[in-house]
Amino acid sequence: MIPKWLIWARELQAIAQNGLTFCQNQFDEERYNSIRKIAAEIMSAHTSVDSEIIEHLFSQEKGYATPKIDVRGVVFRDNKILLVKEILDGGWTLPGGWADPNETPSQSVEREVFEESGFRVKANKLLALYDRDKQGHLPPYPFHVFKAFFYCEIVGGIETVSNETNGVDFYNLNEIQDLTLSTGRITLNQLKRFFAENETDDWQTEFD
Repeated sequence: MIPKWLIWARELQAIAQNGLTFCQNQFDEERYNSIRKIAAEIMSAHTSVDSEIIEHLFSQEKGYATPKIDVRGVVFRDNKILLVKEILDGGWTLPGGWADPNETPSQSVEREVFEESGFRVKANKLLALYDRDKQGHLPPYPFHVFKAFFYCEIVGGIETVSNETNGVDFYNLNEIQDLTLSTGRITLNQLKRFFAENETDDWQTEFD
């Protein structure tokens, strides 16, 4: 369950971001900057991150505040699923990352899978659109995130690590349960669901 302090900090950050986007005088700008500072201090008080670092992160967000979109590719080969090992936290996850402007969701996931694994894929179906907060991902994230999972098929390429990954491999479900997962990006329950759907070959789209 998402902690109350994170909800409050996010809401204050969004109020500040939206206010700074539309305010038209310096006094309102000062007030919204103060609100953003309070949001950063709340988040810092419950984490090990300095408030100035968080405030700088918040200041990079421009325009009306909306959820971020994380896209992930679900790729099977010989009944094993493609995982990559993240350099940042040393955990294994489905290849993916943030959706980019001027790309369709399928283009974003196809690009991310190629960049992180070396495999060229075609996105064939949206498997799930999840609210990150409701899926048990840890640690909590400063911003609200939607996670989109796509079933993809390999159309080319070879196994290749990247500047973000130092491992690329295919695993069955028993093997996955012994891996250290990057739980900020993927959960074991999500992987179990994808394996179960793959066995039935009757992919159903889930949301929320």
